[in-house]
Amino acid sequence: MKRRWAPLLILGLAMGAVFAQPASDKTNAVPAFRVLVLAEAGGHHVDFTAAARPWLKKCSREFGFELDYLTNSAPITSMLLERYRLVLQLDFVPYGWTREAMVAFKTYIEEGRGGWVGLHHASLLGDFDGYAMWPWFSDFMGGIRFKNYIPKFAAGSVHVEDGAHPCLKGVPGTFIIPREEWYTYDRSPRPPSMSWRM
Repeated sequence: MKRRWAPLLILGLAMGAVFAQPASDKTNAVPAFRVLVLAEAGGHHVDFTAAARPWLKKCSREFGFELDYLTNSAPITSMLLERYRLVLQLDFVPYGWTREAMVAFKTYIEEGRGGWVGLHHASLLGDFDGYAMWPWFSDFMGGIRFKNYIPKFAAGSVHVEDGAHPCLKGVPGTFIIPREEWYTYDRSPRPPSMSWRM
């Protein structure tokens, strides 16, 4: 059965928990934490990244954290990831990573060393650009493989399943995203026991 859903919820929802407490002294405060942002250097979604950067900068000033950007996975090591509380895969594909970066990221996630938020291209799982799919990342995303996308922007209904989660505080139980490019996958990433509400 086809499942159409947002690869990941809105950045603001997921980041809500991280940005819960504003910095008390924004001028001389030591950063509360650091965020590693993975962003493609070009490609189809360069405008998305360009729009996200000033918003992220505003959030970092308001809530007292620092941002570092990477446009490829080569610098990613376990030692580098120790500096970050959050990895934001802004619009960065899950293939073509160096072997060391894959091992470091897998350890970072599995050992709970920090959080992760992924948007759009983060769920482009399959064989692309001459690279094989990263099986661990596919499992991490619910065992999915990219199938296609809806070529025209479309509205989508979002249903919040865990309204008690801190990052969903104040978010309505259901809401519409009026205009988005949606991906489709070979299967639902949801456990079979969870019914899908359309």
